[in-house]
Amino acid sequence: MHIHILGICGTFMGGLAALAREAGHKVTGCDAGVYPPMSDQLRALGIDLIEGWSPDQLALKPDVWVVGNVVSRARQADGAPRYPLMEAILESGQRYTSGPQWLSEHVLQGRHVLAVAGTHGKTTTSSMLAWILESAGLAPGFLIGGVPGNFGISARLGKGKHFVIEADEYDTAFFDKRSKFVHYRPRTAVLNNLEFDHADIFDDLADIERQFHHLLRTVPASGRVVVNGLEESLARVLHAGCWSEVRSFGTAASDFTAVGEPDRFDVLLQGAKVGRVAWDMTGVHSQLNALAAIAAAEHVGVAPEAAARILANFHSVKRRMEVRGQAGGVTVYDDFAHHPTAIRTTVDGLRRKVGAARILAVFEPRSNTMKLGAMKSQLPWSLEQADLAFCHSGGLDWDAAEALSPMGPRAQVLRTIDEIVETVAAAARPGDHVLCMSNGGFGDVHAKLLRRLGAR
Repeated sequence: MHIHILGICGTFMGGLAALAREAGHKVTGCDAGVYPPMSDQLRALGIDLIEGWSPDQLALKPDVWVVGNVVSRARQADGAPRYPLMEAILESGQRYTSGPQWLSEHVLQGRHVLAVAGTHGKTTTSSMLAWILESAGLAPGFLIGGVPGNFGISARLGKGKHFVIEADEYDTAFFDKRSKFVHYRPRTAVLNNLEFDHADIFDDLADIERQFHHLLRTVPASGRVVVNGLEESLARVLHAGCWSEVRSFGTAASDFTAVGEPDRFDVLLQGAKVGRVAWDMTGVHSQLNALAAIAAAEHVGVAPEAAARILANFHSVKRRMEVRGQAGGVTVYDDFAHHPTAIRTTVDGLRRKVGAARILAVFEPRSNTMKLGAMKSQLPWSLEQADLAFCHSGGLDWDAAEALSPMGPRAQVLRTIDEIVETVAAAARPGDHVLCMSNGGFGDVHAKLLRRLGAR
């Protein structure tokens, strides 16, 4: 089969392309601004990439067009379609489908799918789970929205019957507004947490809870739902109806609990010690992610004691508290955090690691939700444990300085990357930790900071 992927350089669609190529299909694709690292990875696999959305691509005559959710029916200021290739596909009546639908029909069918859903921690927990299954000899396939350190790739078919997938609640495509994860039909479903997010497509938290309940409806009676017992939102999702075995984690009354600090803790199952995790990860969120992965792995036969031991060799995902370098006695980190809760837990994790040392938090409100200003009032709360905070305000339609005013002189708002580099470099002292947080490239601020700090 020849598939042509629209929006191929996105993390999900690029992973799907790699799976399709591994399965023996002919894969081509297009995107706006064909960019590394995904473009490099895809070309290394022999996948031809086309820049832009020209309808000339109809000449490729693929068996099916696989459409990423970056594509829409939007029009430009002059009235021309933003995605003329999609308009041509519709006009010619050719066969098209969404990425999640194609994946469900051609990769996931007949496999034991372990889906990891939640507002936060999906990528890391999926990576933990895949590594546990790999180390236990199950040779799982996986599709993860990042690059797990233990594998060095974001997707593979695997040789076993199990498939781990990061289950995103974002919508599937412009023609299918259901959440992506509804297509995956998991036998093991992890509900890691649930908060309001994606304000561009969801009206409120209840709207997202409804989608999570749609996911529960697809889990068979012999399946397992692993749920964070700390989340009232997930309790409401379960209350709406659950037809599968439930295993909880996180609270003292949960099935799986932890005793100890996030980097060294015992794992308890219904009060009895069943393992111990000792690793380099930080933060309570990492501890909770581990419990979720251990509970999910148990459902496919991996004993909690073995899973906990395996996690000692877990290497985190790129851009999750990743040390980018040291210069002038200052350590610079990169992290994907962009939701206020994720920012708070990330700063908390670093605080537990560095103790009383100064933390300089550098962030940009780049996600669609943050650009809309839906959670701007939570920013001071999310940055409480940082000594200083620096916000990149370029492209925002709301007043970041006003939102951060409760922090007083501890917070500064800067419009350009160059201003951030100069201001942070001037404020940093030897022994400081600079934590850069964004779900985008952040203008390569990490490398620029390291160069500037090294030149002092």
